[in-house]
Amino acid sequence: MEHLPPELEGWFGERGWRVRSHQRGMLAAARAGRHALLVADTGAGKTLAGFLPTLAAFCPSVLAGASPHDGLHTLYISPLKALAHDVQRGLLAPIAELDLPIRVETRSGDTPSDRKARQRARPPHVLLTTPESLSLLLSYPESAELFAGLQRIVIDEVHAFATGKRGDLLALALTRLQALAPDMQRAALSATVAEPDSFRTWLAPGGQAGSVDLVLGEPGAPSQLSILLPDQARVPWGGHAAAWAVPQLYAAIRANRTTLVFCNTRFLAEFIFERLWDANEDKLPIGIHHGSLSKEARRKVEGAMARGELRALVATASLDLGVDWGDIDLVVQMGAPKGSSRLLQRIGRANHRLDQPSRALLVPGNRFEFLEAIAAEQAVAEGQRDGEAFRPGGLDVLAQHVMARACGGPFDGAALHAEIASSAAYGWVDAATWERVLNFVATGGYALRAYDRFQRIVRGRDGLWRLTHPEHAARHRLNAGIIIDAEMVDVRFRNGRSLGRVEEGFAASLASGDTFRFAGLDLEVESMRETELLVRAAKKGGQIPSYLGQRMPLTTHLAERVQGLLADRAGWARFPDDVREWLEVQDWRSELPAPGTLLAESFPHEGRHYTVFYTFEGWPAHQSLGMLVTRRMEERGLAPLGFVANDYALAVWGLRPIPDPAALLSPDILAHEFVEWVQDSYLLRRAFREVAVIAGLVERQHPGKRKTGRQVTFSTDLIYDVLRKYEPDHVLIEAAWADARSRMTDMGRLANVLDRAAGQLRHVVLDRVSPLAVPVLAMIGRESVAQGSTDDELLLEAEGLAARAMDPGEGPARFDPDED
Repeated sequence: MEHLPPELEGWFGERGWRVRSHQRGMLAAARAGRHALLVADTGAGKTLAGFLPTLAAFCPSVLAGASPHDGLHTLYISPLKALAHDVQRGLLAPIAELDLPIRVETRSGDTPSDRKARQRARPPHVLLTTPESLSLLLSYPESAELFAGLQRIVIDEVHAFATGKRGDLLALALTRLQALAPDMQRAALSATVAEPDSFRTWLAPGGQAGSVDLVLGEPGAPSQLSILLPDQARVPWGGHAAAWAVPQLYAAIRANRTTLVFCNTRFLAEFIFERLWDANEDKLPIGIHHGSLSKEARRKVEGAMARGELRALVATASLDLGVDWGDIDLVVQMGAPKGSSRLLQRIGRANHRLDQPSRALLVPGNRFEFLEAIAAEQAVAEGQRDGEAFRPGGLDVLAQHVMARACGGPFDGAALHAEIASSAAYGWVDAATWERVLNFVATGGYALRAYDRFQRIVRGRDGLWRLTHPEHAARHRLNAGIIIDAEMVDVRFRNGRSLGRVEEGFAASLASGDTFRFAGLDLEVESMRETELLVRAAKKGGQIPSYLGQRMPLTTHLAERVQGLLADRAGWARFPDDVREWLEVQDWRSELPAPGTLLAESFPHEGRHYTVFYTFEGWPAHQSLGMLVTRRMEERGLAPLGFVANDYALAVWGLRPIPDPAALLSPDILAHEFVEWVQDSYLLRRAFREVAVIAGLVERQHPGKRKTGRQVTFSTDLIYDVLRKYEPDHVLIEAAWADARSRMTDMGRLANVLDRAAGQLRHVVLDRVSPLAVPVLAMIGRESVAQGSTDDELLLEAEGLAARAMDPGEGPARFDPDED
């Protein structure tokens, strides 16, 4: 058993705490000079485990009279600024109580510039920061000296960003840090890693997973998870907001000390908060928290929660991760969880203690979401985790890193290539690809090299690459980053108080005197400036802003579980009567989509011909499939009129019936129609805009001024058209295609549909709408409206469809179209 220094053993004992085996395991790995990945339940003391080697190194018994480490010893990387501040509060306690000679500071975009400068000149022993801020630190010439003595880097909530572009940026930063500090140890922490070996490979220098110890946490108390159902009413056919549950939700808030209510979108958080406030007859203190609120508003709410002053907080993913509020005794998930790992993360906010069960309530918005809730409940009980798969590192992120490296001083191209290729994310970059990236950063590429603004680095006679002008460093630091949200407009009162930000497109739709609800307040527009919306308090309510953030798809794992529930007829007995009846009538009149198969139903409805594909591959893949299928319908004279999708199904309709759905889903659709569609659609332009900003081709900010979203779009569209015409193999066109395939269209899951269609498609022809088709058909005409805003109308539409689909007076509805 690994022993802690006596000072730390005593500190644990004074609190009545037991040192967990995984905490000792992290210390053992560090003492052995090994990297480590810790996977442990929420509340298991993961963050403290990650810092134990640092605390131990500064204990007097370990120093034995020697001077403590001078300079930066440990970097802590967090996906959220709020988490870094929370960790700082927790870390300062043992440091102060043991009187350890450790200075701890945070660094983010909110840190004052004078403090940032001081941190570079006289760094703390422990610096808590984000991937973006670390990358910026590495762009300064003094970074080599700053990080030369770095002993340890701790990456918290690694599952939250390692598989995306923020993970790419951090992977590149790790290669630079390892080059500057060869003995640096890497540690990563997570509660919800599905495939530890993949994360060990990502974390390891050279992608050698064997150099990373896997430390598993002690098991915690099982969660107490339940599903909320309507009182004396049916589970809704459609809708997502679960507004029906507000009276029961309010009762739960009254019955508990502190309740955390999670919503999947910012719109839904504002919507549920408004409904709760209308029901709040006891005037309970209820708050709201999401990423578009101002920093001041978020900090105020976080402080109130930490002090136990709120009875409930409605939040989004802005509070998914790590913030330690031990007094939360109930977590509520409004709507479908979409993944078991995400649900586990949110459940872990309750109690935040390993030995006490977390209590959680799932509130499904409709019948499919009820099945999804059952599937998630089973997955949590079994400890099953899911998550996004790793993909090759993005070339746009690599270009940003190359520019940051040039800002830090001259570099050798071959040496930097070897450095970045030592990461698992960029091991795929060969010499030819590397030369293309260097050429892009140097000149903008063949089609843009005549323009001085794109000449950013040059190779000198000594063979080293360096900036063409020092001003490029300042411009890079002003614009570098990975998170590309829709362009936002500040919402503020005339006295200057900021409430947060709404998307530019929403702000542009408002006129003076219009009202809207934001940050839990009813607001009236006074005037609109270029990047500001001036408001005052309103006496009447208004619309809630919607946001174009990426929609969370149903994970493959949960999708398979839902299909398993549909196939398990014996298990229907535990479902509510109306859900069981829904499935029984579907089974009688048509079929149920079995695991491994693809069910397609065709039927007439109100003078049109519909076909519904039950693919269970998630909304992004279904959106792409809808575009491709309607294109093929057009080519074959089937006169398509539209399509609509949810996470479970795709419905298409037209003036003529589809005789053979399999013909519309042949695998060559990805080689022909997919390429043509993406090139002709806004998708590739949108992807190009994002990669152009990340790669530094287009700058959003200049000193003292920020471009509007329209200006950025105009700039990127012009460049995109030039490159498509004169340099179609440009490195950023390639990067945009990679995004369009994986992130925007979910091409991998789209291919799964085509594979199933090739040999497992079941086509059932009916004379009217089926029960299973009601939820997706009820969305027609409302798919572009923010979830929750039209739920009442949607439910009315669904009831009308359901009346025909469930009519007990009519027999089985299937028929053979080939019969006379």
